[in-house]
Parts: sequence; structure tokens; C-alpha cells
Amino acid sequence: MKTAKQLATLAKQAAPTIALATTSEKNDLLKKIAYSLQMNATSILEANEKDIQRAKQNNMNEQLLDRLRLTADRLEQLADSVLQLIHLPDEIGDLSAVIHRPNGLVIEERIVPFGVVGMIYEARPNVTVDACALALKTSNAIVLRGSSSAVESNKALVHTLKKAFEQTTIDPNCINLLENTSKAEATQFIKLKGLIDVLIPRGGAALIQKVVEEATIPVIETGVGNCHIYVAKSADLHLTKSIVLNAKTQRPSVCNACETLVVHEDFAKRHLSSLAEALLKEGVTLLGDSFAQSLHASIGSATDTDWSTEYLDLTLAIRCVSSTIEAISHINTFGTKHSDAIITNDNEEKEVFFTQVDSACVYHNASTRFTDGFEFGFGAEIGISTQKLHARGPMGLKALTTTKYCISGNGQIK
Repeated sequence: MKTAKQLATLAKQAAPTIALATTSEKNDLLKKIAYSLQMNATSILEANEKDIQRAKQNNMNEQLLDRLRLTADRLEQLADSVLQLIHLPDEIGDLSAVIHRPNGLVIEERIVPFGVVGMIYEARPNVTVDACALALKTSNAIVLRGSSSAVESNKALVHTLKKAFEQTTIDPNCINLLENTSKAEATQFIKLKGLIDVLIPRGGAALIQKVVEEATIPVIETGVGNCHIYVAKSADLHLTKSIVLNAKTQRPSVCNACETLVVHEDFAKRHLSSLAEALLKEGVTLLGDSFAQSLHASIGSATDTDWSTEYLDLTLAIRCVSSTIEAISHINTFGTKHSDAIITNDNEEKEVFFTQVDSACVYHNASTRFTDGFEFGFGAEIGISTQKLHARGPMGLKALTTTKYCISGNGQIK
């Protein structure tokens, strides 16, 4: 079993083979990857079942099991997402700017890959495919460190992806998986400065905090999703029910699911009881402030901790407020700068929300569940950035590139 340093060294050595590949060669590789996923679906699902059974023995809850689980349909969707990347433009080598200086120098800003990307993530084996496909399309090599809970799935997926490199000139070490999932090896992985050019953590708050605080490699921080929906005074009840139910119950284990419902008191007096009934019918546990509790007997008591919790299950916190400004203040105080929505018929109120809520994605009259690279037309995503430098929001192809300046002269000296 190779160490993190050995795998990163191999990826660094292999990186030029993908960096020099043409768009046609990269797209052909992606096509082979999609085909390999389809042809090896049985062995991948068998490996995933081993992870599922072990997780059940370890009493993993159903929502986390859902994130871990692969199905035939989900594998087919992964193959489709890889194929979609083929149709997206390849910007590597393109010029983002050309500057002609008075002294005759011509300065070109070119789009280039990072080189070697490091990915450290939890539970979700679909990230393995998305990350590899995005890295290859942007001419990057990638080293993956998944969690112990998904190790069999990830091994099967990477083995399948490497098969696609056969009969190509691209080195299969452009994608490598760290099979040793110990914490000690993970700590070494995030300190491989010089071998890995950028590190992307994707998972829970504890993982992301550890990587941000301890890594010696530049980090693109992805964030947890304590996502909010604010229901304004003018909101339509039917529209509100549809959006809130979708955002909370369609797939509660994901980071773009709604965790806190902020409701204007006027709307709450008229409609919160009806909205609560709809949520309770779907099995949602409701926790609220004293105002919300006074409007429905089944709403339990929320604590200060609930306002900042990413539940990832069928639990929803409810906070009632007297104004949009109070709602925005609550979101900016307790949110994670991920995805937050307003339901309102007032365009001026919408613009205030859009301007003042400090999140990567803000929505008007739509579910937060759309914060996703596929839904944004990126083909796939490598994560959702909640920071402000380099990338923000769903990270597709562009987020895995940087620039360099190429300066042409004819003898200029200073």
C-alpha cells in the first residue's frame, strides 16, 4: 500500500501527460471513463454494498447511509455527468487578457491548470468520479483521500477509472487514491507542499476545520450547509409549502438542504400552523422559538445551538422575526455562507436580501437544493466553496484553473 507521499510523487510525475494532452485526447479519455463506469457497474455496486453493510454494523444513520449508497441509477447519472463535461469548453491555454505596453512588451494572461490537486473528503463515493473527471478536463492530476466508510467503493471506482487510460498516452497515475485511511496518513497528506499544488476538503465541519488549520498546502475551503429559507410577510402559502418541503425533505442528507426556516411573524400568525402540518406529515421534527411554539403544539423548543446546526436529517429549526432586516441578521449570524433563500412577492425586499445576505448563493422563490454544479450547468462539481478568494459557490471547471503571464518582447530592458 503506497503512502501519500509516494502517490503524490507519482501524480506529480504523471501530470505533464495530462497537461500536454489536447482537448480531443482529454474528451476521448472522459468518454472511456463513462463507458468503463457503465461496463463495471456490477463490481462497483458489490464493493459499495460491503461499505454499506459495514456502516450498518457501525450504526450509521439512514441519512448518512444515503450519502454513502451507490445504485445503478446513481452510477448511470455519474457516467452521464462525465459525458456532459465533454461538451463544455476547454479553456486551458486560452487568453483571458492581452496587454500591449508602451515599451512594446505584449503581456498575455493564459489560463493554466494547477498541476496536482489534492482532494480529501468524507462518505460520498460519487465525489471520486466528479473530482477525477473535472481534474482531467482541466489538465490536472489528482490525488484522492476518501473516508474509511467508503474505502471499498472508492477503490473499485478508481480501479475502474484507471482502466480507461489503457490505449492512451496519458499516465494513469494522473489519478491516485490513498487507500490507507488512517488519521496519521491523512495528516501527512495535507502537508505535502511541493507535491500537491492545491487542497480541497469536502465533508463535515470537523474535517474542513482540521484541513484549514493544519494544512501546509493552499486550501480552497468548502463549507458546511446551514442553509436558510426566509418566508417574508407577502409570501404565497402554496409556493412556500412547495419550496420548503422540497428544500427540507427531498434529500435531507445533503449540504444544500434547508436547516433553518426563518418566518415573518405576520405570515406565521396566518400560515405557520398549516406549513408545520405539511412538514410533520413528511416526518420532519420541528424545533422553534417561543413565538413558533405558540402557534403549533408539535413544535419543540429550539436552543441557541439549533440555529447553527447542520442537521443533515429530517429536523428543522424555526425562527420567527418581525422584519426582513432581522431575518438577514439571523442568517448572517448563524449561517455558513452557503445557500439562503427568500420567498416574497416584493421585488424591493428581494433585492435587499440579495444585497445584504453574505452567502455564496442566494435565491428568490426557489429551493436551495439547486446549489449544485450539475444544476448550474457545470457538468459536475468538485465542491461548494463558501470562501471568497479564488472560487465561490459550486466549483466546476473554472475553479480548477489558475493563470500565468506570458510576456513577449524584442530586447526590452529596464
